Amino acid sequence: MHVPDGFFDAAVSLAAGGVAAAGVAVCLRNARRELDDRTAPMAGLVAAFVFAVQMLNFPVAAGTSGHLLGGTLAAVLVGPYTAVLCVAVVLLVQGFFFADGGLTALGVNITLMAIVTAAVGWAVFRLVLRVVPRRSAVPMAAFAGAVVSVPAAALAFTLLFWIGGTAPIDVGAVAAAMGGVHVLIGIGEGLITALTVSSVLAVRPDLVHGARGLTAPLVLRTAGGETAVAATEEPARKKAGLRPLLAGGALVALVLAGFVSFYASSSPDGLEKVAGDKGLNAQERDHPLGGSPFADYGVKGVGNERLAVGLAGVAGVAITVAAGGAIFTAVRRRSRDGEQAKA
Repeated sequence: MHVPDGFFDAAVSLAAGGVAAAGVAVCLRNARRELDDRTAPMAGLVAAFVFAVQMLNFPVAAGTSGHLLGGTLAAVLVGPYTAVLCVAVVLLVQGFFFADGGLTALGVNITLMAIVTAAVGWAVFRLVLRVVPRRSAVPMAAFAGAVVSVPAAALAFTLLFWIGGTAPIDVGAVAAAMGGVHVLIGIGEGLITALTVSSVLAVRPDLVHGARGLTAPLVLRTAGGETAVAATEEPARKKAGLRPLLAGGALVALVLAGFVSFYASSSPDGLEKVAGDKGLNAQERDHPLGGSPFADYGVKGVGNERLAVGLAGVAGVAITVAAGGAIFTAVRRRSRDGEQAKA
């Protein structure tokens, strides 16, 4: 759902930029409460993973594909405020290094793909856990949040386009088209989110932000066959090092971006399809960085397409890890300095 340049007039672009800037500022401040010495490196890995999986467009209907947005996934793993920062880092890397998503539309993209998805997905996730407050329900709650977050972002796009789009639209028809295709994409997003959360939950439940406070039951059987249930915080896992998880996660991201991405669907994504069918792209402009070395997820001068896509994917993961890691480490350091000053 990367909005290109030329879709929105200057007023909406500037307003969305202001919303995005304010939202990121709020998240930078509040992410201090979510990030610690364990979760700061985890957040950098989450950003890189979102970048990698966004390269994997999957078919959802005839001639249409979709890809992960990642707001709910990041919110469940590292917290809603940090999630906005994760997706914003991905969008910045994509826009400036890969010519994916317009630069004048950067505020729109951060608002829709980072703020809306993280906020809506986290709200639905927490609502489900309020009804079923068990750790075993975390993947199901993550699935529900992800499914709802994608069409919510699509309908928010429709509202913005109705207010300040550069082409006349039948808002009802566009809302139906955007909502319909993005419900299908949301199901795919939900499956990816639930699978990823389940995997981390099985290995390091202490690192899943959305599972905090949901203790796993410890079942004790007595000689008489009776069963007692007690809560455990799994202290051994809490003391376990991060290196195995970070190394494994980084390897998965590199394989997805560097190899699997070549086999992604080449069909237009949901926004591209609806824009072409409904004429939303009448004023679309070429990306100003379209001639950059990694534009369109290739490598300038590399003639082998498979190699070019793989190298671009690996470079993207590396850039995202470096950028995200620097930001989250800085936020954590500032938080630690504040804690020491209070002490």
